[in-house]
Amino acid sequence: MAIKKEKEKVEDTGAKILELVDKLHEERKIAKDVIFKGIASAIQVAAERHFQVEEGVFVSIDEATGHIVAKYGDQELDPITLGRIAAQSAKQMIIQKIREAESDTVFNEFTGKKYELLVGTVTRVDAGTAIVSLGKSEALLPRSEQIPGETHHVGERVKAIIMEVRKQGNRVKIVLSRAHPEFVKALFEEEIPEIDERIIDIRAVAREAGYRSKVAVTSIDMKVDAVGACVGVRGSRIKNVIEELNGERIDIVRWNDALQVLIPNALQPAQISDVFTYPRLGRAIVLVTDDQLSLAIGRRGQNVRLASKLVGWDIEIMTHDELAESLERAERWFGQLPNASLELTNVLIEEGFLSYNDITMIDAAGLAEFSGLPEDQADEVVMYAEEYADVMEQSVEEERRQAEQAAAEQARADAEQARADAEAQSAETAEGAEGVAALEAGEVSGVSEVGEGAAGSEIGETSELSEPEEPTIVSNSSEETGTPAPAPSDADKPAE
Repeated sequence: MAIKKEKEKVEDTGAKILELVDKLHEERKIAKDVIFKGIASAIQVAAERHFQVEEGVFVSIDEATGHIVAKYGDQELDPITLGRIAAQSAKQMIIQKIREAESDTVFNEFTGKKYELLVGTVTRVDAGTAIVSLGKSEALLPRSEQIPGETHHVGERVKAIIMEVRKQGNRVKIVLSRAHPEFVKALFEEEIPEIDERIIDIRAVAREAGYRSKVAVTSIDMKVDAVGACVGVRGSRIKNVIEELNGERIDIVRWNDALQVLIPNALQPAQISDVFTYPRLGRAIVLVTDDQLSLAIGRRGQNVRLASKLVGWDIEIMTHDELAESLERAERWFGQLPNASLELTNVLIEEGFLSYNDITMIDAAGLAEFSGLPEDQADEVVMYAEEYADVMEQSVEEERRQAEQAAAEQARADAEQARADAEAQSAETAEGAEGVAALEAGEVSGVSEVGEGAAGSEIGETSELSEPEEPTIVSNSSEETGTPAPAPSDADKPAE
């Protein structure tokens, strides 16, 4: 009778284990074999603690019946004792193992979705960090990964990409991002079918979240315009992306494998005069005219900075005069290097080295490779450049400061000269106006005197007390018009 009860109890334990495994598998989406292994491991540890041994206990579970088999060496452990151990000592460990299995499942699921676009619901906001529900898992959208200026509230549906997945104990931390360049790429893939169909390929994305992005695209189908397809009819496609980015400006750049074409494309809308590339330094010097300099650099250097990220090269914008000054300065300073020669100066400049700092970016072996110097002499050059790099930079800054000061002084002198010229011109204009006014006043005065004379003549004719006036000499024309003729000047008098 007792044996029958023990058998029923063992069968009942097996049934409960199978029930537990099925429930965890359905609710937590954990593989059954993982759950069985977790329970067996937990019972094994509990049994070792019970029998006060460090190893030697072997536990297995029949996945069909849930029956537990445990051995210590060749001795099979009593199922009743084993059941009591499992019930009393292994409960917490089983829970821990299940949590570990669950976290492994979550970790593996979301690790494979890195940079994938997801839609979640904000459940709470803590100190600027939004907690986003992704179904049965939660993720964090930190303030640093949000678009500058945006705020999120509870209940809001938000789009983001998975940026990072990492384990923290038995928990999995999922970090989302809306500020990463891959977020822009994911939005393009969602809005533009040709990208999802692999007709258009996004080759590179450079971004300063909340301000501006550059996206380089190319088409594998010559009939499809990559830039036009991304923009859409009247900007319909790109409009949706911009709205999701809260109005962030997007430049769509036509990709080209040739840097001589790609770099000018990346620096649009600025017009580029010439491009010089130096692969050894990963540098490109871009020449522009004076009127295009500020446009190429962009506000606070944003345009050239994004173009550099997009291309993967360090882009330096120069005018023709600035390049000439840099070359002159490089020739002067490279002439002071150990083992200096005209050939060494020329080969350094041809490779794009314009300062001591540039030389410090390579080692002696690299310098010897293209300069023709023995490695020990090349090492002397590199060490000298490292020692005096700061001195050269200070000298360059001093020259630049002096040039700016001279330009400012010249500008002030030009302004003062312009002001003086304006004042002189104004004075001349005023004098001319006064002369004209005086002339006009003199003419009006002469007419008034004649008028007064005529009036006096009329009075003389009518007044009995007036004295007779001397006769007035007039020309024939005056007689015809009745207007008194002006008095003759000295020039009109006959010569004596």
